[in-house]
Amino acid sequence: MSAKILSNSESGLLSNPYSFMGVPFSQDVSQSKAAIIGIPFDCGTHPNRIGSRQGPRSIREQSVLVRPYQPPLADFNPLKRLNVVDCGDVDVTPGVILESFDRIEAAILRVAEAGTIPVTMGGDGAVTLPQLRALHKVYPDLVVLHIDAHTDTYPGAGDQIHDLYNTATTFTRAAEEGVVDAKNSMHVGPRGTVTRQGVFEHTREHGYGLIDGDELFHRGFQEVLATIHDRFAGKPVYLCFDMDFFDPSCAPGVCTPTWGGASAREGLSLLQGLAGLNFVAVDVNTVSPAQDVGGMTSFLAATVMIQCLALICLAAERD
Repeated sequence: MSAKILSNSESGLLSNPYSFMGVPFSQDVSQSKAAIIGIPFDCGTHPNRIGSRQGPRSIREQSVLVRPYQPPLADFNPLKRLNVVDCGDVDVTPGVILESFDRIEAAILRVAEAGTIPVTMGGDGAVTLPQLRALHKVYPDLVVLHIDAHTDTYPGAGDQIHDLYNTATTFTRAAEEGVVDAKNSMHVGPRGTVTRQGVFEHTREHGYGLIDGDELFHRGFQEVLATIHDRFAGKPVYLCFDMDFFDPSCAPGVCTPTWGGASAREGLSLLQGLAGLNFVAVDVNTVSPAQDVGGMTSFLAATVMIQCLALICLAAERD
């Protein structure tokens, strides 16, 4: 006699290994308001640090240390409220840009068209462009709040695919393709050192708002948050959060570490101050486990993600 094979929910004996915070693995998002998606891709062209393709796996592993309740602002379980599922990883090939971009766009579009908010784990900063392409099809007036140590809006021209599409040109291509409303979008936190002159001016020439790292800390978070809320009120917001916004002292495992960034407390506080914005997608990227120390960057990235899920809940409550 063959034994009956029970599903996980029927048996209560088995669990999914290393899903994000233990949520169920499922590609059925019809009953979920938010879904976790890994994008294990990097361009493979960084001169010194290649490894953010391993980011999603590491974030899932470290997410076992994260708890869902975040008093006093969010003393509830966003995983339950949103019925979050982990859809697994997009099937991509690191370094193969155009084919991987097509697959990322298709996967994100499938989730967004179902009315579910994609919450993604990169991957390097290049994974943002295909996600923007997908979200723009659902939200034609899409705006971007990009929190990063870099603008990722470099010129980027040439005959090779890697010249046009790389981590530094994401928002240049996005503005050129018209997949974001650049004049109502904003970069927050970029700082030096950088590889070329005139980067901030080039970013502004493409229509983006820019609050650099010096301005952020000189004006103070509360004043900057007021500016952000004025700019993004009532708009569908794509939140792109690059982990190198944090200082390397608390997030060493990133592709392009840059000194002078936010502490963990400061970065998480800035995120909390975004409560009330209408987030339609969240993109946390650039965790590079090969350069991490004790999984601390992945742990912090997982904390950023649960805080972003709480922000999605808070936005829904205000509707």
